[in-house]
Amino acid sequence: MDEPDLEPVRRSGGRSNVTTRAIALVVVLLVLVISYASSLRIYFSQAHEISATRVEIADHQRQISQLQGELAQWDNPDHVRTEARQRLGWVVPGETGYQVVGSDGQPLGGGAAIQGESGPADAPQDAWWAKLWGSVEAADQPAPVKKKKVDSGPITDKTKPKGSG
Repeated sequence: MDEPDLEPVRRSGGRSNVTTRAIALVVVLLVLVISYASSLRIYFSQAHEISATRVEIADHQRQISQLQGELAQWDNPDHVRTEARQRLGWVVPGETGYQVVGSDGQPLGGGAAIQGESGPADAPQDAWWAKLWGSVEAADQPAPVKKKKVDSGPITDKTKPKGSG
């Protein structure tokens, strides 16, 4: 007797070469890439903020050291005397101080400005309670209300009020 062929039958039901496992692997990889991409974006933005903050700190430290140097200069009495002479026009007792003034009244070569006589002082302002009481008094005497004159024209049957007869 003849034996039948026992080969497995292959179905060609339009099945592609991509298996379910391969699709699952691609989906998992996509999820990982997306999650790592957002994490990397946050990491790089924070690294940028840190570097900007470090630059800002370095600038502030430079300013602090500069200001500390200026402060140390003010501990020197000679520096204080020099600044008082230049900025304020002070002189040591026994010296005669001169200041050359231009036609506009400003000192030439820097220094303090010469201040003229002050003008009349501004009128003293009323105290708050005086302003408050003035407001109360003004509220007691309201301004008269002006009535508008309405020109209605002659009274006719159409313009005559109803019920008057």
